[in-house]
Amino acid sequence: MSTHGKKFNSAAKLVDRATAYEPAEAIELAKKAAFAGFDETVELHLRMGVDPRSADQQVRGIALLPNGLGKTVRVLVFAQGEGARVAAEASADYIGGDDLVKKIEDGWLDFDVSISTPDMMGKVGKLGKILGRKGLMPNPKSGTVVAATDLPRAINDARKGRVEFRLDRTAIIHVPIGKAGFNKAKLLENLNAILDAVLKAKPSGAKGQYVKSAFLSTTMGPGIRLDLKSIMAVP
Repeated sequence: MSTHGKKFNSAAKLVDRATAYEPAEAIELAKKAAFAGFDETVELHLRMGVDPRSADQQVRGIALLPNGLGKTVRVLVFAQGEGARVAAEASADYIGGDDLVKKIEDGWLDFDVSISTPDMMGKVGKLGKILGRKGLMPNPKSGTVVAATDLPRAINDARKGRVEFRLDRTAIIHVPIGKAGFNKAKLLENLNAILDAVLKAKPSGAKGQYVKSAFLSTTMGPGIRLDLKSIMAVP
């Protein structure tokens, strides 16, 4: 049976597992509990009161974080002709069609977000198994399949801190809210943006308690329980 190291155990002592913390206090604790030798990501984990097996109870959406995620986002755009020209003017990192499809089929995945114009999806569709596993497949529902004229906005949103959230098969949503090195105010703003998006994404088939529990943690740190009443009243 594996055991936690001394640094984790020291960090865990900062957190009272029986307490449900207000969001601002939980963020402060998460920052104090971050002990790794790198700038850890602060993550939100929500256990949802929906059935992931039911089509009318799926929770999925996008949140635009006002303070970003604290990393450089590499944007790939599948486009040709006018779409490729617009993507280049919007400073996409990688632009192409068949060449990029082939490169990805050969194992290249050095990008963080992929966007496609609708006319390219016939070619991009063959990458479903590769990109789907990594959460990189362009999808109209997530705002990553857009007309050429909308490419500048989509690319800009991706760079600003656009995060996609979705229910996993255990009815949990895992989503980053920023870096432990961010100040408390920035993390709180990002947290509120995600909570607002999740609450607005409540599916028609959801019954009973929508969010059952919520925790914050850093990449290596302990979980910190959030007070549900506070997060459900997000402005």
